[in-house]
Amino acid sequence: MIDLKFLRENPEIVKQNIKNKFQDQKLPLVDEVIELDAKARATQKEADELRASRNTLSKQIGQLMGQGKKEEAEAVKAQVSANAARLAELEETEKELQEKVTKIMMVIPNIIDPSVPIGKDDSCNVEIEKFGEPVVPDFEIPYHTDIMDRFDGIDLDAAGKVAGNGFYYLMGDIARIHSAVISYARDFMINRGFTYCVPPFMIRSNVVTGVMSFDEMDAMMYKIEGEDLYLIGTSEHSMIGKFIDQILPEAELPLTLTSYSPCFRKEKGAHGIEERGVYRIHQFEKQEMIVVCKPEDSMKWYDKLWKNTVDLFRSMDIPVRTLECCSGDLADLKVKSVDVEAWSPRQKKYFEVGSCSNLGDAQARRLRIRVNGENGKYLAHTLNNTVVAPPRMLIAFLENNLQADGSVRIPEALRPYMGGKEVIVPKK
Repeated sequence: MIDLKFLRENPEIVKQNIKNKFQDQKLPLVDEVIELDAKARATQKEADELRASRNTLSKQIGQLMGQGKKEEAEAVKAQVSANAARLAELEETEKELQEKVTKIMMVIPNIIDPSVPIGKDDSCNVEIEKFGEPVVPDFEIPYHTDIMDRFDGIDLDAAGKVAGNGFYYLMGDIARIHSAVISYARDFMINRGFTYCVPPFMIRSNVVTGVMSFDEMDAMMYKIEGEDLYLIGTSEHSMIGKFIDQILPEAELPLTLTSYSPCFRKEKGAHGIEERGVYRIHQFEKQEMIVVCKPEDSMKWYDKLWKNTVDLFRSMDIPVRTLECCSGDLADLKVKSVDVEAWSPRQKKYFEVGSCSNLGDAQARRLRIRVNGENGKYLAHTLNNTVVAPPRMLIAFLENNLQADGSVRIPEALRPYMGGKEVIVPKK
């Protein structure tokens, strides 16, 4: 959510930002919120004047009563009563106007960074850099669920009977790789100075609306029936929510946390052939990283965060590339975002395995996360990035480490988490 004062003083900049995000249907909201805000401020001004008048008149009543001027005092009391009725009316109007302003401000997109490329959708994202040499072996790479099946490592049919489509059982060595990657990613981030945390896996609605847009909420979140609780779609949500309504000492910044959690997502929409198996699912596990920092440090941390993901994947011999997300591909709260994509030798192309985002002060404004600095209080900046999400990462891992004889090589970095195994051998 952007600053209302900024919108009031720079409506054309806000409108151009909306155009850059190809959300022209939201353009009328800028003038609407300015008009509502003007009415709200005028209402507040009149209410404040009445409150000041009430104090003056109350003193006057006391003086008149002390002087024995009861009739005059009663007349002033009548004025106080009339003012009280008007004040109650104004306070109700002010509340209604402020709620309307907030509702509109929640859907006006954040101001994107000037470096963000302008484009309508993800087809306009821009490749930044490749890391590692993408290789296509001289033997056929099966679909990832077929690789897993050779190890008796997956059971989609049973999961379908138990929970429906979009769920899975991982078994044996494949399940062990899944857990090994999570443990390795945890230690990888701890070794880079991040504090490890296991957060709540459910959050309240005020945290949901504080960390994401309404469109994202509708597309992603599972609501717990009869409770003010939602299953998290990523631990970033509960991790940022940890600081709701807090005033953080500036000396304690930056706060750098890495968290493990299961994640639950609706994943609405049609899914193509390359999104079967464990590519797009309703439940998965993830290691995440977040940073809460001073505004002047957020872009520096942005670059550090995505590099952590690149380094992790390269340590497991998986080639990756980074893509700068264009304006139309940015969620409304994001200032700037980069996707990390892993190489798929089977598809002979890259696919997304993580995303790093700088949200500026948007989440902090919604959640009221402030910093107490030398020159007063100000809003923090928040960032998040995927360390690794194993179900999708498993696809890249298996394809890039598959050998001609059907075995899967275990990269050296992961071997301590696999009981020292250097290779896993298929059962069929």
